[in-house]
Amino acid sequence: MKILVVNAGSSSLKYQLFDMDSGDVLAKGLCERIGIDGCITHKRPGKENYKSNEPLKDHKAAIELVLKLLCDSELGVISEVSEIGAVGHRFAHGGEMLRKSSILGEKELMYLESIVEINPLHGPPAISGFKACQSVMPDVKHVGVFDTSYYSTMDETAYIYPIPYELYEKYKIRRYGFHGTSHRFVCAKAMDILGKSDAKVITCHLGNGSSITASIGGKAVDTSMGFTPQEGVPMGTRSGSIDPTVVTYIMKKEGLSPEETEKLLNSKSGLLGVSGVSSDCRDVLEAQNDGNKRSRLAMNILVHYIKKIIGSYVAEMNGLDALVFTAGIGENDGVVREMICNDLSYLGIEIDKDVNLNAKRGEQVEITKQGARVRTFAIPTNEEYMIALDTYELVK
Repeated sequence: MKILVVNAGSSSLKYQLFDMDSGDVLAKGLCERIGIDGCITHKRPGKENYKSNEPLKDHKAAIELVLKLLCDSELGVISEVSEIGAVGHRFAHGGEMLRKSSILGEKELMYLESIVEINPLHGPPAISGFKACQSVMPDVKHVGVFDTSYYSTMDETAYIYPIPYELYEKYKIRRYGFHGTSHRFVCAKAMDILGKSDAKVITCHLGNGSSITASIGGKAVDTSMGFTPQEGVPMGTRSGSIDPTVVTYIMKKEGLSPEETEKLLNSKSGLLGVSGVSSDCRDVLEAQNDGNKRSRLAMNILVHYIKKIIGSYVAEMNGLDALVFTAGIGENDGVVREMICNDLSYLGIEIDKDVNLNAKRGEQVEITKQGARVRTFAIPTNEEYMIALDTYELVK
């Protein structure tokens, strides 16, 4: 069966076509500048990439172009659209109702639209992408795979905030967690390597947005992101966890509206806010190496937060079998991995620094020091494959 995976942003649409019999990616690409002037990049393994500027007035026009290219006699990989058995859609938020990957119908769509208020950034484009695909492929089953669903196994002790309980009942204010599809994939990979079905694993998804998750036996017990992706460790432009009174204090002192304050904490903080250089970790590290003190401070703050969360999760799980790094920074940056793992030997975490620093970017590698109690890995994530797999399992 062939599965099309779609990840829709506000002005973009990523896609991958999987052959689930072989596990191969037949084609993938990206539609950009939707609603502006339009651009598509279409890739097929072993063949030259195709790139073209195309007018894309909306997500429907984008998916129509994707299907046209997939079926093209020269650029395509299938003969007709009917070869696509199902479409898997990435959703950042499934709320409290959608606790596992689900075939999407009217009931599910109505619920997703009802929780846009708590998912204003990612919800609307994902819904637009689903509606566009459904209108173009009405006879194909569409499956929603939700980043939040991995955290449906967390105990209420981990997800209820210590605020008046009626606010949870009225507005569903709770810890939801994000990047769940990524954490689920790399945790499963680590468990396979360990050969241990009840393994205690901490997964660090570190990129422009970062989150850390603790899992036992492939089930999440806690995670750093909360009601929104703002909570947790500092990120490229997000502050991460801070004293909530800081928010109201800034609003009063700077005369900011709630929207302006949210923008400051989401878009002007984190590595960018402290370093004053960039939101990209690579740029901040380079500036640190050139002697920029604020860049050094920004990196030290990031590492400090990550260490604290790792330590707290080891305590929460009463042990640790594996520590996993993934995503843009986690998979590729040996310097940051070393900074995080330094001085964690009391937890059993020790890495081989030479193996770590010489690891090839984007490749799975074990960086454990010989004799260390905890095994440490860099494992490339593959959220799209997990979406395809869930979709396949639901519709086959």
